Amino acid sequence: MTVNEYNQSVDQFSDRIYRFILKNLRDEERARDIVQDCYEKLWRNVDNVSFEKVKPYMFSMAYHTMIDVIRKEQRISIVEDHQLPEDIHFDQYSDLGEVLDKALAQLPEIQRLVVLLRDYEGYSYEEIAQIASLSESQVKVYIYRGRVFLKNVIGKIEVLV
Repeated sequence: MTVNEYNQSVDQFSDRIYRFILKNLRDEERARDIVQDCYEKLWRNVDNVSFEKVKPYMFSMAYHTMIDVIRKEQRISIVEDHQLPEDIHFDQYSDLGEVLDKALAQLPEIQRLVVLLRDYEGYSYEEIAQIASLSESQVKVYIYRGRVFLKNVIGKIEVLV
């Protein structure tokens, strides 16, 4: 990969990677740090990555870096896991985006990852499988389960309006 191709990859993918990490972490500073770390690692490894493969390579690296950050923070502080029952609905709430964000936060990490990559970023099943190191069939199952969970948590549209 040339310097020009590296710069082009920064222009093309940094915003998408940032949004993906931000949607999972909900912390702008940590999301920026992870994106910066990923591009630093890419720069160190620029001779071994072809420009055609940089997109899945960067998303995979961002995902794994995010997991490392989360695990490191969990070792430092005790985090309580708050689970909402599946039958809970957000009665008479009009901000669908916020309701959806809260519901996404309740998904298991791998389901949230594949749902965000598929429905928010528009990646194919094959690309998601490469990024998350899963088979395509596993990706499809996780997406299905995640969507069913979101449907149960959010409930009917009449509840939201």
